[in-house]
Amino acid sequence: MANVLPAERRLEVLAALVNGTSIRATERMTGVHRDTIGRFAQAIGEGCARLHDRLVRDLTCALVDLDEQHSWCRKRQNKVDAAKDDAGSVGEQWTWAAICRTSKLIVAWHVGKRDQESADALVEDVRARLVVMPQITTDGLGLYAQPIAANFGRAVPYGQMIKNFTARPGKPGTSEKFAVERGVDFIKKRTIYGTPDHEKTTTYAIERSNLTARQWNARLRRRTLAFSKKLTRHCAAVALHYTYTNLCHIPRNMRVTPAMAAGVTDHVWTVQELMDAALAEPAGEKPEPQPLAIPKPEGTARALPGGRGWLRVLPGGSAPSAPSAPEPPPVVPAAAPPEPEPPPAPWPRRMVQLSLFSESDED
Repeated sequence: MANVLPAERRLEVLAALVNGTSIRATERMTGVHRDTIGRFAQAIGEGCARLHDRLVRDLTCALVDLDEQHSWCRKRQNKVDAAKDDAGSVGEQWTWAAICRTSKLIVAWHVGKRDQESADALVEDVRARLVVMPQITTDGLGLYAQPIAANFGRAVPYGQMIKNFTARPGKPGTSEKFAVERGVDFIKKRTIYGTPDHEKTTTYAIERSNLTARQWNARLRRRTLAFSKKLTRHCAAVALHYTYTNLCHIPRNMRVTPAMAAGVTDHVWTVQELMDAALAEPAGEKPEPQPLAIPKPEGTARALPGGRGWLRVLPGGSAPSAPSAPEPPPVVPAAAPPEPEPPPAPWPRRMVQLSLFSESDED
């Protein structure tokens, strides 16, 4: 008979893990061996991933932000030996995530390298869980453009918010990367596809989620010994964190959990409920892409036939109207005829005596 931890002890271990405690610290707090904690964390993390696939689908998220977060597994990237180590599971690992900005729900995530394959995997997963065309916002990473166009089409409103982290001359060092000089245009926004609303083009929600992940997931913290030693354990820890924040955590500026705000559940899950559901969740199928409905834009708009979208009036414009008859040209009064010039004055006449006979005839 296998030695199984009591339910109370497993609940203590899970409560410590979701609150940012490392494996060895959890061992000291609960008295459970670190190998047992590692196997339990991997089992519940994989169950959370299956639970997320069953619950989080058919979403109507209007604003979706995408970003990636750096971490590593077993050793730093500059310490990886290509001849001895598996390049796919050792070295730097990036956590790619997508968040619904209005509900704070983590729509999808992917753990992998910072390459085109990982970007494709994240965008495909996001597309499979949505039923409404969203406005997408990312940073300036160019790996997102190709999969977004392939999965959402080039008509999707997609914009980028780029932060100008430029090293200042005369001040070397990585600490100066985040010290922005005064007078510098720090944030720039640009349109990639469609017509995104640049007032809503921002990545603050996913960046705040990344900060929460580093705080509550010890494997993502820098300059510690809590980093993952196995890629499977690392992926399980990421899945546990995101599922816990979706179902159990109420953000400070909200009164419900992200899953409740997105219509996924109708109550706040307890840690006990999450543990029971994750361990009992069977293997299921990934969500399949559904047709996307195009939401009505704000302001005056008219639906196009066949559900192809909306024809909207841009700011400063007006709705087209029927052409009116051209106005007749203004009547210009006829010019008065010029006065005739007076006839020239007659030349002075002189009396001339005509001679009818010559002088020879008179003789």
